[in-house]
Amino acid sequence: MWIAILMGLGMVLVIEGLVFALAPSRLEDLLKALTAIPPETRRMIGFAAVAMGAVLTSWALSLN
Repeated sequence: MWIAILMGLGMVLVIEGLVFALAPSRLEDLLKALTAIPPETRRMIGFAAVAMGAVLTSWALSLN
């Protein structure tokens, strides 16, 4: 179980790091675009992402 958690965390860091390393100016554009979205909408997007991540993780674990 801990191996899967560490692998998941490692993959998140790889993907996030690639964004910072390969497209830092696009990241600034994305942050500017995010400020135009109301906080309530950003919160709902965050909750949806958490829910989708939980469902995908649960599904992946059930495949074992």
